[in-house]
Amino acid sequence: MTKILKTEGKFTYAEAGEGRPLIILHGLMGALSNFDDTFEYFSQKGYKVLIPELPLYTLPLLKTNVKNLAEFLHDFIEFKNLEEAVLLGNSLGGHIALYYIKHYPKDISALVLTGSSGLYENSMGNNYPRRGDKDFVRNKTEEVFYDKSIATDELVDQVYDVINDRNTLIRTLAIAKSAVRHNMAKDLPNMKQPTCLIWGKNDTVTPPEVAEDFNKLLPDSDLFWIDKCGHAAMMEHPEEFNEVLQNWLKERNI
Repeated sequence: MTKILKTEGKFTYAEAGEGRPLIILHGLMGALSNFDDTFEYFSQKGYKVLIPELPLYTLPLLKTNVKNLAEFLHDFIEFKNLEEAVLLGNSLGGHIALYYIKHYPKDISALVLTGSSGLYENSMGNNYPRRGDKDFVRNKTEEVFYDKSIATDELVDQVYDVINDRNTLIRTLAIAKSAVRHNMAKDLPNMKQPTCLIWGKNDTVTPPEVAEDFNKLLPDSDLFWIDKCGHAAMMEHPEEFNEVLQNWLKERNI
């Protein structure tokens, strides 16, 4: 993914394919590469797939929150002159998508959420983040996945580096607190976009009951489960994730 990133103005992003825009939003600890398989698959299925690098660690501290990340997304969509886009968000990315739709509903034709925050999520624990303790970081990273082998040394190192750098640490905490403040429960019934919920049955960060609540509160949603899967279905079961989403988009004529 890093090989095809391009920078224009304040935006760094990956882009491939032609067709309806599919904008992918990564999570708080998530890299763009988490969506490698989805990016490649849908860019060959008639979609213009875009993954912007979210400014999690570069906004002024007082503006490091869900609201301003959604405003950044708005600026990106306007900059790229995108219309009738589909938003796909994992974890914090899903939360940003929800906040965006609350304020700019006409821009978005459909929504896809997987392991999304916005209602409720488990953090890494009351003693998170424990700086300098790599075993702790490894254990907590592994808990995100059903298949612990997905938590590679490279992934653990990424998380470790984030919480051991003061700048990224304080912004990570600021965003996490902002996510709790910006609970979307009251807003969901007003969101009319068709929504695809793809959830890991074994998600411990945003547990299955979170997906069920999203499904109840959103007026036009479909919920799909992926077995033996944690918080990042597009990483653990990319082929099944892509197939479920492709079938849903086809059925909904999106």
